[in-house]
Amino acid sequence: MNRITNLFDTKRNGILSVYFTAGYPNLNDTSTILKALEAKGIDMVEVGIPFSDPMADGPVIQEAATQALRNGMSLRLLFQQLKDIRKDVNIPVILMGYLNPIMQYGFENFCKSCAKTGIDGMIIPDLPYADYMADYKAVADRYDLKVIMLITPETSEERIRLIDAHTSGFIYMVSSAAVTGAQKDFNEQKQAYFRRINGMNLKNPRLVGFGISNKATYEAARANSSGAIIGSKFVQLLKSEASPDIAVTKLLDALKQ
Repeated sequence: MNRITNLFDTKRNGILSVYFTAGYPNLNDTSTILKALEAKGIDMVEVGIPFSDPMADGPVIQEAATQALRNGMSLRLLFQQLKDIRKDVNIPVILMGYLNPIMQYGFENFCKSCAKTGIDGMIIPDLPYADYMADYKAVADRYDLKVIMLITPETSEERIRLIDAHTSGFIYMVSSAAVTGAQKDFNEQKQAYFRRINGMNLKNPRLVGFGISNKATYEAARANSSGAIIGSKFVQLLKSEASPDIAVTKLLDALKQ
């Protein structure tokens, strides 16, 4: 069974997924960070594929992507770094990246490499739903890879139900129509959006991402979904702390405050 499916089958609430950019802060940190996240009890990890124009990302992740590219990170190198990761890491691992580098690599080759290295799914923020259905879904399904689609407060109910009907794994519920980045709290409008989606009784579980960095945002996200995704806060901690272990510990501490 796909590890993402297994996770949501065995843990319905309180799931914590953490994002980091491959090749940041140092080129060869990928496996060390993955091992540290699993060791501290993180449920799932999203590994970011650095790209020169990450349009959905705020300044923290943009800076990380730029530095990772300067460090020499590429998709080909990332798969080399991940080739033995399943000897040490058992939690679900998702690759998150933009369509351009994936298309340069070749989508079927990308899926083959994901399957070979034990990747469970992908998030491609700039992949249109119609293109996914026409050109990508069948290939991803053939390799048992989950293609996770994003929804925002502006996504229509019709589109949400189409996504729910034709994807599996989970739905990435973007907290607001903005780029990534830490927020102090989620206002009533955002929480009403979470409640509205929760009330749609979708077949797929949802995780809330963008803006989660402390106890207030973390608990608001968890209240009306299966859990939360944290990116910018952890990327900041990777930059400032001496080791990934300390960064993960400080992240978990931040979610209690």
